[in-house]
Amino acid sequence: MSGLVVVGVDGSASSLAAVEQAAREARWRGAGLRVVHAFLWPALHVPLGPSLPGPPAGGLRDTVEHLVAEAVARARSAAPEVDVSHVVVTGEPLTVLEGQSRAAELVVVGSRGMGGFVGLLVGSTAVHLAAHGTCPVLVVREPGDDTGPVVLGVDGLATGERAVDFAFAEAAWRGTGLVALHAWTTWSAPLPPPQDAAAPYANPPGALAEEEERLLSEALAGHRERYPGVVPEHRLVHGRTREALIEASRSAQLLVVGARGRGGFAGLLLGSVSQAVLHHAHCPVAVVRNPDGRR
Repeated sequence: MSGLVVVGVDGSASSLAAVEQAAREARWRGAGLRVVHAFLWPALHVPLGPSLPGPPAGGLRDTVEHLVAEAVARARSAAPEVDVSHVVVTGEPLTVLEGQSRAAELVVVGSRGMGGFVGLLVGSTAVHLAAHGTCPVLVVREPGDDTGPVVLGVDGLATGERAVDFAFAEAAWRGTGLVALHAWTTWSAPLPPPQDAAAPYANPPGALAEEEERLLSEALAGHRERYPGVVPEHRLVHGRTREALIEASRSAQLLVVGARGRGGFAGLLLGSVSQAVLHHAHCPVAVVRNPDGRR
C-alpha cells in the first residue's frame, strides 16, 4: 500500500456518497482506504449498550458497528481491488478527522452530516476540516458531471502550486480534461509597468488582460511535463472569482481550489472563495492547502 485515503462516515446519505468517491480516489492512487467514524458519545459518558427494557441487540455501539459495516461494504462494492480498513475513534468529528489527515494523502467527507442544521448547505465539519486538515480535503456535494472536466481555480500565487499539481493528477487519473480558470477584475489585477513615463497610469488597451494571461501560463508551467496526457484549457474570465468558479462547476466533475487567494486576510486559514464554492458549487470540491499552512 503506497498511500492512504481517509473517509469520514456518520451514517448519512452524504457520507455514503463520500465513501464511494473515496474508494475511487484510493483506486486511482493505488492507495488503501480507511473508513473512520468519530464516536462522540463515550466521551460524554452516554450508555452505549441497549436500554434495559429494549432488545439485547440495540444501543449506540451496535448502531455504530452497523453504519461502519455498511460504509465498508459500499467502499468494497465501488472499488473491489482497494484494501479497505476501518476504525472507530472516540472524539469529536473535526478533531478525529484532523488527526487522521496527518497520515493521509487525501481526506474525503460528505457535505452534510447527521448533525447538520437546517438551512446550512455544507456542514461545519467539512468547512473546518478544509481549513485545518493537513492534507487535501475533498468535499462531496452534488455528484458532478462524469463527462465533464476537472476545473482548477488559479490565483497565481506560489502557495497555489500544490492545488495545480493536485488538479493535473486528478485529470490524469480520471482520463478527462482540465480547465484552468483565472478570474480577474480591474481592481484585483496587478498593474503592468506603464508604457509611457509621461502618463504613469496609462496602459495600452488589453494590457491588464495580457498580464493576467501571463500569470495563468506561469502558474501552469512545468506541470504539463509531469502529466503529458493532460492538455489544460486556459480560461481567462473578466469577473469575480467565486461566481466564475461556481458557474464553471455546473459542467465539471471536480472543482479544485487552494485554501487561500490573493484577496485573503492574514490569519484566515480558508479564503472567502474557498468557502463560497464549498457552499454553492455544483460538483465535489477539493480544497488544497499548502503543506505547512502558510499563506
